[in-house]
Amino acid sequence: MSNQIHIAAQYLAAASISFLPKKEDDSHTNLGFNKEKGYLETWPLNDRGCKITFDYLNFSLHWVANNTVRLSILLDKKTHREVLNWLESLTTSLTIKKPYAYKLHYELPYDSISDDFVFKKPSNNVLRELLHNRILAQNVLEKTIKITSLESDIRIWPHHFDTGAFSSIKKSDLSIGLGLAIPDSTQDGYYFYISAYKGHDGVDTSSFDSLSLGEWKNKDFKGAVLPISDIDEEKGITFFKEAISTYKN
Repeated sequence: MSNQIHIAAQYLAAASISFLPKKEDDSHTNLGFNKEKGYLETWPLNDRGCKITFDYLNFSLHWVANNTVRLSILLDKKTHREVLNWLESLTTSLTIKKPYAYKLHYELPYDSISDDFVFKKPSNNVLRELLHNRILAQNVLEKTIKITSLESDIRIWPHHFDTGAFSSIKKSDLSIGLGLAIPDSTQDGYYFYISAYKGHDGVDTSSFDSLSLGEWKNKDFKGAVLPISDIDEEKGITFFKEAISTYKN
């Protein structure tokens, strides 16, 4: 059911692609996470700071202006075409000069969405769990970045749908990426990940000492992973601190 959320997030990414200046690193498409409200949100889309957001618990999209919800659409039982009609009408009425276009320049890990695709709201328990995962990731990354003196924004990338941060390591030629990944070929469930790079090459982990939490990988993915099942903030921070310390040494 997490695919339903991933699909919904693409409406936000498409808005950013439609209305914001393109950046070479694609960062104009990434999303923020408002942990107080439980929203995914775009960058501001106009000079009035308006955003399109996805509300986890209500399974809906909002148009937000001045931090206030102005218009909403509940996604349950709506078709892809109905959601697009709402977005196209909304952005036209707000006199945004460019039209809203659902055109993604990356592939997603599921079949393309047709006009007659119908959203089905996940159970409240599933929505709460998915929201909990994002809040946990946000809190762990915020505290890890502060404790380890890294410098990075924390954003959600709509392609892989990870909550991620990226930073160089001071007094080193390494950079690291860390965050929360959704289930994929590496892990069956949500998991924390961290990897280091020298230039564009992943750092070999085969000689690293074992971690007290999580494990090192050194095949397609070179880095460390920790499934988040039964993991709290303290354990998440410990995992990242140990891995970062290993890279620094």
